[in-house]
Amino acid sequence: MRIVIADRNLMPHRLLLEESLPAGSMTSWHESWNEEALAADLRDADVYVGGRFTEAMGAAAEKLRLVHVAGAGYDGISADALPEGVVCANTFHHEDSIAEQVAAVVVALRRDLLGQDSALRTGTWQSSVYSPSTPQPETLRGATVAFLGFGHIGQAAWRLLRAFGCEGIAVTRSGSTDANQYGLRWAASTDRLGEALTEADILVVSIPLSEETRSVISAVELDELGPGGLLVNVARGPVVDEAALYEALRDRRIAGAAIDVWYQYPGSDGKAEPSSLPFGRLDNVIMTPHSSGVTAETFRGRIRDIAENITRLTRNEPLKNVVIPAS
Repeated sequence: MRIVIADRNLMPHRLLLEESLPAGSMTSWHESWNEEALAADLRDADVYVGGRFTEAMGAAAEKLRLVHVAGAGYDGISADALPEGVVCANTFHHEDSIAEQVAAVVVALRRDLLGQDSALRTGTWQSSVYSPSTPQPETLRGATVAFLGFGHIGQAAWRLLRAFGCEGIAVTRSGSTDANQYGLRWAASTDRLGEALTEADILVVSIPLSEETRSVISAVELDELGPGGLLVNVARGPVVDEAALYEALRDRRIAGAAIDVWYQYPGSDGKAEPSSLPFGRLDNVIMTPHSSGVTAETFRGRIRDIAENITRLTRNEPLKNVVIPAS
C-alpha cells in the first residue's frame, strides 16, 4: 500500500501515522501542495491524503483507490477529477478543541479580561473595587446561549457551556433537534432565529456555509441580539454579514464578538488582512486565525481515522465517513 500525503497539519504526527498504518505501507510526504509534483508521485499510489485534488492529479493516478481529507471540509476535492472507482472520505475530531475555545472566549468577553489586561498594563486597575464607574461583570451562570447550528461543534460547545450553568437554545435548518435530549430550553428551525436572538445573551454560530446561510446573520439579527449580546463565529465568515458585524461592533449595538473565521485568507506566506474592514482597531473583538480546531488532539484523532480507513481498504472492508462515493 503506497500512500501520498500532502497536508502540513499532519507533519508533526508523521511517526504516529506511519506506526498506525498496515504492515508494508510506504509513505511519501509533501510539505507543500505542488500540483505537478503530486501528479508525478500519484502514478503508483493507492491512497492520497490531502485537501486538494485536481483533474491533473486524477489523470495521473492510475492505481488510486482512496482520497482522504484530513478534516471535515472536502470542497477542495473535485468529484469530477476522481478516477472511476475512487472514493473520498473525511474525518472530524475538531469539535472538542473548538468547543474549548468557544468557552474560553465567551468567558473572556463576558468578564472583559482583555480590557482589564490592557488597562493594567498602563497602571489602571479596571475593577469596580477601584473604579466605581466600572460595572461588576456577569458570570455565565444563567446566561442564555443560542446555537445557530447544532452539529458536532454546537453539541460539544453546549456540553461545556452547560457546565457553567448556561441555558441553551438550538436553531437549525432542519429543526429536528430534540430539546429534551440535550437539556435545551427549546429547539426549532431557523424560522424562529429572531425569537432565539431576543432571548439570547450569547450567539454561537457553527452552521455550514451555503447559499441559504450566507449572511443569515445580518444587521437585523445583530440588533435582535442587542447591546448586551456576544457573538462567536466558528462556522465560516460569510455566514455573518461582514459590514453589518463590523458596524454593530463599532457602534456598540452588540457588546462584543469572537471571530475565528474570516472574509479574506492568506496565501502560503501566511500574510493577509482578515477583512477589508478594520476589525483589528476595535477593542471589543477577539480575533483568531481560523485556529480554534487546530490542536494536537484534533490531528491525533484524524490520524487514527485515516489509518483505520487505510487498514479497512487493505482488507476490502467498508470505509467510514465516505463523502464522495465511487463513480
